Amino acid sequence: MYIKEQYLYMKNQNVKAVVRNYEQKDFAELLSIQKDSFPPPFPPELLWNEKQLLNHITLFPDGALCVEIDGVIAGSITSLLVNYDQELPKHTWEEITSNGYITNHDKYGNTLYVVDICIRPSHRKLNLGKLLMQSLYETVIHLNLQRVLGGGRMPGFSKHSHGLTPEEYADKVISGKLYDPVISFLLRCGRNPLMLIPNYIEDEESSNYALLMEWRNPFL
Repeated sequence: MYIKEQYLYMKNQNVKAVVRNYEQKDFAELLSIQKDSFPPPFPPELLWNEKQLLNHITLFPDGALCVEIDGVIAGSITSLLVNYDQELPKHTWEEITSNGYITNHDKYGNTLYVVDICIRPSHRKLNLGKLLMQSLYETVIHLNLQRVLGGGRMPGFSKHSHGLTPEEYADKVISGKLYDPVISFLLRCGRNPLMLIPNYIEDEESSNYALLMEWRNPFL
C-alpha cells in the first residue's frame, strides 16, 4: 500500500496533496478526469473503461496511484511491470500494455512501465503530474526495479510538422528550443530520452510518434 502527504502551493496558500492507491470506489471520478484531460482529437476509444481500471487494481495495485486535493481526486498515474529487453526496444502502446488492460503484467519484470498519466485541467498548476511521477520513482526503489519507462506523446508536433521531421522536432524540444506539453514535462520530471518510436499509438497530434523515455534507479 502506498500513501504520501505533501503540501503544495496554490492561490497564495498551501494545500495538502495525498497520493494513494486508487480503488474501485474512485472509478467514476477517474473516468471523468480522463474525459476532461484528453479532449478531441484524442481518440475516445483510448480513454479508460471500468474493466481496465478493475484490472489495474487487481493485477498490480502498486502501480495504480491517484492524488487527492481536499478530498477530491485531481489526477492519476497507472503502470505495470514488464521485463524490458533493450535489444528489442521498439513496441507499441497497445502491445506493451495489453491495450490498457495490463493482462501481460509480469510480477518478475525489471521495469515499471507507465501506461497513463492524467491531471484535471483545473489542477495543472500544482505540478501534480510531477508529484505522481516521483511516486513511481519511489515505487521503483521500493521494488528494487531497474527503471521507469514509457512512451511520451508529442502533441506539439502538429504545429511544426510542416517544417520539421519528428526527429528534428524531438531534438529541438530536448535542447529547449521548442516546448512540448508532454515531452518538456517528462524532461522536467527527470526522464531521459532514448529513441523515437513510430506508430506507437493512434494520435493525430503526434503523427502517431512517441519518444521513449526512462528514469533509472540510481541505486542499481
